[in-house]
Amino acid sequence: MVQQFFILCSGADTSILKTCSKGEQNKYAGIGATVFFTALMAFIACSYALYTVFDNVYTAVFFGLIWGLLIFNLDRFIVSTIKKRDSFGNELLQATPRLVLAIIIAVVISKPLEMKIFEKEINQVLLEQKNEMTLANKNQLALQYTPTIEKLNTDIAQLKNEITIKTAETDELYNTYITEAEGTSGTLKLGKGPVYEEKREKHDAVLAELNTLKETNAQKITQIENEISTLNTEYTNVVKTSQPVIDGFDGLMARINALNELPWWPSFFIFLLFLAIETSPIIAKLLSPKGTYDIKLEEEESMTNTWARQKIQQREQILLADTALNEKIYNEIKREEEVYAYKKKKAEELLKLQADAFKNLQVKQL
Repeated sequence: MVQQFFILCSGADTSILKTCSKGEQNKYAGIGATVFFTALMAFIACSYALYTVFDNVYTAVFFGLIWGLLIFNLDRFIVSTIKKRDSFGNELLQATPRLVLAIIIAVVISKPLEMKIFEKEINQVLLEQKNEMTLANKNQLALQYTPTIEKLNTDIAQLKNEITIKTAETDELYNTYITEAEGTSGTLKLGKGPVYEEKREKHDAVLAELNTLKETNAQKITQIENEISTLNTEYTNVVKTSQPVIDGFDGLMARINALNELPWWPSFFIFLLFLAIETSPIIAKLLSPKGTYDIKLEEEESMTNTWARQKIQQREQILLADTALNEKIYNEIKREEEVYAYKKKKAEELLKLQADAFKNLQVKQL
């Protein structure tokens, strides 16, 4: 049962193969098994590749099954259309386009399986790429907010600097009237005289200005700090909104590019493995000697071609004979006077009837 299934997979003519030896049947069963398991690997590879795209098991399995059947049909077609010839050069010539197609199929099958085999390494590469993209994204977004925030911080520093300058001026005036009262500077007279009062009033006026400046600048600083806080919040929200795009950077193309970042030789040998599997039925047919099945198949094809040529020749001969007979018959009829006279009489009668009908029509119109 299993052997018959694999023979069916090989594309061989079962009616002819049944009359061949067991060894010949086993050879084509082996070829069919290779075709079947190649299609099975194609199904698994395509399902995994599509799962990375759709994130849905049922969708991936459905399209993977279609792809597996397509590869099965292609492989079966490739193997079944290679016929053994008396010349190896002719066999190689007819197998060349099929080998090219087999190489393409091997690439398509091996790449998703390579991604599954090296999944952990690919995830590590993707993680590093995502981290780099996250930092680059933050820096890029920061360029939109940093100049404004720096300008606002500069404004805050200027406002604080104004308070510092005014405070220093107030402190200096305070020291001036204190030392005047102590008699250590100014008039050098101890006590609170008119000069002391003048300097005290000047200090009090500047102190009032300082208090007003502190209050005004404090309000301005609070407003600017609120703006900075708003910009920081907006920046955080923008980063948070764009982060899912970076986190989702693990699709099929991203994984293929990540696979290319890994050492090439493991992937290359996996590709060679699938290439050997995919081309093995073709190579086996090319290298194997002409077997009983090939001889019987060639004989049946020759019988069919001979029968078809015979039928074509028979139809051509029948056509030639029929054409010759028709020409002979019609030539003899042309020479018959009786036939000529009869046809002439009937033609005259027809012309008379047409003339009478035309006359009657004209009379009716008058």
